[in-house]
Amino acid sequence: MVKLDDKIEAMQDELVSAVQRLVRIKSVEDIGGGGKPYGKGVADCLAEALKMCGEMGFPTVNMDDQCGWCEYGEGDEMIAVLGHLDVVPEGEGWNYPPYEAVVSDGRIYGRGTIDDKGPVAASLIALKAIKDSGIRLNKRVRIIFGCNEETGAADMKYYLANGGEIPVMGFTPDGEYPLINGEKGIINETYEKDISDNGEYAILHIDGGVAGNVTPRYAEALIKAPKDFIPGNLPEKITVSGKDGNWLIAAEGVAVHAQHPEKGENAIGRLFLYLDTLPFEGSTKEAVSFIAGKIGMETHGERLGCDLYDEISGHTSFNMGVCSSDGKAISVKLNYRYPVTHEYEECQPLVEKAFTGNGWEQKAHQHKPKLYISEEEELVKSLMRVYREYTGDTSGPKSIGGGTYAKAIPNILAYGPIFPGDEVVEHMPNEYVSIDRLVENAKIIAAAITELVGV
Repeated sequence: MVKLDDKIEAMQDELVSAVQRLVRIKSVEDIGGGGKPYGKGVADCLAEALKMCGEMGFPTVNMDDQCGWCEYGEGDEMIAVLGHLDVVPEGEGWNYPPYEAVVSDGRIYGRGTIDDKGPVAASLIALKAIKDSGIRLNKRVRIIFGCNEETGAADMKYYLANGGEIPVMGFTPDGEYPLINGEKGIINETYEKDISDNGEYAILHIDGGVAGNVTPRYAEALIKAPKDFIPGNLPEKITVSGKDGNWLIAAEGVAVHAQHPEKGENAIGRLFLYLDTLPFEGSTKEAVSFIAGKIGMETHGERLGCDLYDEISGHTSFNMGVCSSDGKAISVKLNYRYPVTHEYEECQPLVEKAFTGNGWEQKAHQHKPKLYISEEEELVKSLMRVYREYTGDTSGPKSIGGGTYAKAIPNILAYGPIFPGDEVVEHMPNEYVSIDRLVENAKIIAAAITELVGV
């Protein structure tokens, strides 16, 4: 590998230039823009990536601007390196122009530098170093350029539905080291229940949370109550204000990502625990008591019966992320994630039965299956062997509650580009990639390719 490492170090300027060429094209999704599936910017970035591949001597394919790839090597089997060229919007707060790829103090700044254009460029340079070194590969290596990772991975659905070859194994440099070999299954659901009672107490409005995958920081309910209603001793982080029979009840929480809801505090759950102390009637009381009694502040879905556990990935992560009401119905949006050695059938039917059995109607449902490849499998062993050789870090692979691009096509795991202890800057203002880290990634990617191919 020393020869490959030396060649990659000598190609540092070419690597930096490749990153800059990609970052300078604003590839934020614009559905149908310019007649392209994800917008002209994304299609232009794909065209630039394939142009670079051609300059390096690799044959290329553009699959209808959904995705593209280049290949090198021979053989019936294919190893894949999966990256993506689309980026999230730049947002505010930049010290450097987000699409100029400015180099400063050993870093390249710009949207996509670490997520995922920098790693894509490092993969290309790694493959070019292998080619220029004359290394014969007995499997084909395909670098796949995705175009829709940030907003749903429809690109890989198109790839698979239109004859895209499935790799025998591979990785995506769109996660973190040492290696992510497990990703919880993710279920998003929305349930709704009519509330049509006209008692002395009534819900007029509820608003809480911003997204299913974020623990809500704030939730409020506007209720009708008798004029002599006097709030008693209020629980922590609950406030009540109002007059003339209309009262605003507000609950505070702590917002965190839904993969770790236990680290936050659910404002919606806190709100419903208080609402459940009030004398609502009929279907309103049923709805309020169900949410308070079956969910409340729980973070693993214990009372809904979906709290699964394994030592690899822990408990089910359960989050009630959004709640709304117009006074006629209450709607809740759930995001829950089951452990990697368990199955969808062990949890979702129990949640659905609990809701529908209490008069709620399922309005939306989405499932992203779990991903898990055992430490005993060759893909995991090979990638870990390379990582440990280059870093000296003997820690093992990890399972996470989030989801990566590895779920988009079979036989792929997330491998880099972020090293333990690195600053997390993807999706942030002043996103950057360290040039030293970029070169290090290219070396590891090159070594991983040759390891998986078995030269």
